[in-house]
Amino acid sequence: MKRLYLFFIGLALSGALKAQQIAATPPMGWNSYNCFGSAVHEDEVKSNAQYLAKNLKPYGWQYVVVDFLWSYDNPPGSNIGNPYQKNLQDGSFVPWLTMDKWGRLMPQPTKFPSAFGGKGFKQLGDYIHSLGLKFGIHVMRGIPRQAVWAKSPVLGAKGITADMVADTTSKCEWMNHMYGLDMSKPGAQEYLNSILALYASWGVDFIKVDDISRPYHKAEIEGYHKAIVNSKRPIMLSISPGETPVKEADHVKQYANQWRMADDFWDSWKELLNMFNYARNWQGIGGPGHWPDCDMLQIGKLSKRGPVGPERYSKFTDDELYTHMTFWCIFRSPLMMGGNMPENRPIDLKLLSNNEVLAVNQHGQNPKELYHNNDSMVWYSQVPGSKDIYVAAFNLKEENSLVTLDLTALGFKGKVQVRDLWKKQNVGTHQGDYKQTINKHGAALFRLSPL
Repeated sequence: MKRLYLFFIGLALSGALKAQQIAATPPMGWNSYNCFGSAVHEDEVKSNAQYLAKNLKPYGWQYVVVDFLWSYDNPPGSNIGNPYQKNLQDGSFVPWLTMDKWGRLMPQPTKFPSAFGGKGFKQLGDYIHSLGLKFGIHVMRGIPRQAVWAKSPVLGAKGITADMVADTTSKCEWMNHMYGLDMSKPGAQEYLNSILALYASWGVDFIKVDDISRPYHKAEIEGYHKAIVNSKRPIMLSISPGETPVKEADHVKQYANQWRMADDFWDSWKELLNMFNYARNWQGIGGPGHWPDCDMLQIGKLSKRGPVGPERYSKFTDDELYTHMTFWCIFRSPLMMGGNMPENRPIDLKLLSNNEVLAVNQHGQNPKELYHNNDSMVWYSQVPGSKDIYVAAFNLKEENSLVTLDLTALGFKGKVQVRDLWKKQNVGTHQGDYKQTINKHGAALFRLSPL
């Protein structure tokens, strides 16, 4: 009995170590959703991968993620986000999503030609890996309704079919393609094992599971985690959408590598202000292997084929873009670029390629809010291996304003050297406080070093 106990303790410890190895620092990459919605094509994924490899890989960017509805055949010119499935007279579904005989969704070859003949994402994954990058996909929680109708057999569960493991009362409120899984039923875990085994065979390094954190589907989250372990491939688990309940912090830290704090984030100043409040509730919880997620970066060319608003460059002003990137970095959110990167402007590349700023995201420890009022806000974190700290100051007013850093409140008693990380230059030695005029809706990011 003692040996069995030690065996399970060893499994738990190895799972924790594995999670830290997978996401020891906040993941950095690109996701197709904000620029292409459901309608991204293989050549566009490759173009963004090429841009990432050439321009951003040296700074730590590595993930290329195909977001939702890759199994749906978007007609030419279509940018529909959530195609509603309807039943025909015999109960079958239209549109019919591309699916194998085991009830597992497959990429649609009209959008992903390399998937023709049941090859799945293997060739695309291999291509992304050949660039020295990592490959990710989006999936919806549960099992396809069409698999339930077809009574598709569950791979690895003899005599079990999809209708026997589905929870037909558990439905996504905004897309009707899936049923939840009843994880208490024989074959439910085997179904998740079968899809993760498929993803592992494609070389998937990252899965974003949607419709799982609001409401919080605890048993299914554990099921995906178990399936990843069973796949024997180090696959990162991201869950969405928000709002993941803060009361589930211990659970989500154990079973997921990143989780959304809020609903979909877009290029709106009001939404950016709201994100500061969400982050306050999660401060002190992120760490190696588990990261609260502010959602994708609304930088660059957005909504080329939906899903929200017309095609555009981010509506954020230049100052708001700096605030956006500065906050994601000081809070240590995962950094997933949302814009179509081959169309990046010089400012977009500049925001994504400042090594001193990115170090705040990747290495700052224990980010905390110092204060937050209607006029300004300050966050800070520790620089590992030193007495230095990173400090982010934000002007929330509708006019340019002088923002004061209280160096005493930040723990400094003597003189402090202030380095502006966006400008990559020292801005003098100060004691007691440091003042700087910041443009309206703008931000500044510093490294403070005691002398």
